[in-house]
Amino acid sequence: MEKLIEILKEIREDVDYTTCTTLIDDGIFDSFDIIQTINELNEAFEIEIPATEIIPENFNSAQTLWDMICRLREE
Repeated sequence: MEKLIEILKEIREDVDYTTCTTLIDDGIFDSFDIIQTINELNEAFEIEIPATEIIPENFNSAQTLWDMICRLREE
């Protein structure tokens, strides 16, 4: 999770990722941020995020992103 927070802070350093649960819902992350996040996560965690996983529920918080990463790593 620490590595994930570091990646997210590189993308948007002005967000408190430990408490924020509305990255998508409140428009904190725009489409460019999402694409950048996907690319960074694919590389850093050696996963492939399929289009079916690119939904607001998976990108609204660091925790939901982490849950998705763990799920994809198990597959």
